[in-house]
Amino acid sequence: MRNFLKWAVIALVAVLAVILIGPQPGHAATTFDPSQLMLVGATVGTGVMTMADWAKTLDPNGKPARIIEMLSQNNEILDDAMFGEGNLEIGHRTSIRTGLPTAYWRLLNVGTPPSKDTTAQVTEACGILEAVSKVDVEVAKLGGNPSAVRLSKARSFVEAMSQEMAATLFYGNATVAPEEFNGLSVRYSSKSAVNGRNIVDAAGAGGDCTSMWLINWGPEKIWCPFPKGSTAGLAHRDYGEQLIADATGITGAVLPAFVDLWQWKAGLVVEDWRYAVRIANIDVGNLVSNTTPAALTTLLTKAVHRLHNLNGKVAIYCNRTIAEYLDIQRQALVAAGGGITYQVVDGKNIMSFRGIPIRTCDALLETETTVT
Repeated sequence: MRNFLKWAVIALVAVLAVILIGPQPGHAATTFDPSQLMLVGATVGTGVMTMADWAKTLDPNGKPARIIEMLSQNNEILDDAMFGEGNLEIGHRTSIRTGLPTAYWRLLNVGTPPSKDTTAQVTEACGILEAVSKVDVEVAKLGGNPSAVRLSKARSFVEAMSQEMAATLFYGNATVAPEEFNGLSVRYSSKSAVNGRNIVDAAGAGGDCTSMWLINWGPEKIWCPFPKGSTAGLAHRDYGEQLIADATGITGAVLPAFVDLWQWKAGLVVEDWRYAVRIANIDVGNLVSNTTPAALTTLLTKAVHRLHNLNGKVAIYCNRTIAEYLDIQRQALVAAGGGITYQVVDGKNIMSFRGIPIRTCDALLETETTVT
């Protein structure tokens, strides 16, 4: 902070001197434009932490402030999703049985013809989610605690990576964005498809719909691979101090910066589509206005009966709006024995339906188009 004030005072004195004394003899007078005033080190590029960015992270005493994470989300699907090593360097290849052999009733002295099953292979590619943090070394040192500055930035990068991963699990589309993997919504997007029987239609329409998901996680069901030979989860690489190019446009201009790389390699494998059910076309506007709102517990009942079985790690995922109205409808149905209950898990009250935990996912949008 002292260095910043020192440069500010020097610049201010220089400006006042020009204004009060005027230009030197023999020099043409110039008009002072305050917008042209630049403090040394203040401009290093939009992707690098600047003095202005740093100043916003300090409390009145010049110490690192406690930043209120107003942009954080709750995406509990990341707590439940089962991750495992794929069998390919790029992802995972699954063999799926597409046909059963034929069994015959036989008579005595009558032979049985041979038959066989049929299989198909599906390759699921993993994506590489990355983010790079760059902080000007001198900016990080201004507060006297560069480690605290970098730690504060690390929290924001972890949150951003988690939000993007959760969003991709639901809405990733490798056709539109080849660098992503296909999420759940792309796979359960047509009621006329083979897996369309596992789409429960809530009868909403328009662009203000959302979905609930019932998923049974596990091998041979639904899980998330990471490439063969790599590691699971969010990885961090500290590259320390590096010389990076600045954004001033000056050829060859560089500056020292702390550089960190955040990386997460993952994909999604739906080995058996019967282990996920999408409750689609939930009209959020109708819920909020209480105008022919969707009967959420009825829809959940249908979903439970369409899931292949409930053996394993099963959970229901919805956004905050749906969780709110599930609770409201529960209160209306409790006298009649409504299916929504609460149970204590690890000291927390968890809303559940027929013993299946209901998990909050802020990544689930309320702007989904109608699934037909």
